[in-house]
Amino acid sequence: MKFKIAHNNMNVFDLEKSLEFYADALGLKETRRINAQDGSFIICFLSDGSTSHFIELTWLRDRETPYDLGDNEIHIAFETDDYEAAHKKHEEMGCICYENNAMGIYFIEDPDGYWLEVIPPKK
Repeated sequence: MKFKIAHNNMNVFDLEKSLEFYADALGLKETRRINAQDGSFIICFLSDGSTSHFIELTWLRDRETPYDLGDNEIHIAFETDDYEAAHKKHEEMGCICYENNAMGIYFIEDPDGYWLEVIPPKK
């Protein structure tokens, strides 16, 4: 028996704002959308176009307040082929929330407060 990672889910408060952020900051594109017949939720799957792993953004119509992410220790890492250019872009966007220069990594924060790790290519 084998398992393959299919997707990670993240609930979002403002779907359009999140879709714009993920497209701009990480180049992710929406590949599939599920709309509840009663309008109670929308699920969007985002892809980087090169792996089979998806980010699933779930919006719930009746959600009235932003999500409380607690200590927010869980994150998704993105490897970039141009670490310096990515850092510059994210710095200009104002979304870098933590840097660890000793490890050569940094984190960006999405509109809901999720942290996303950015790492250089493996050598």
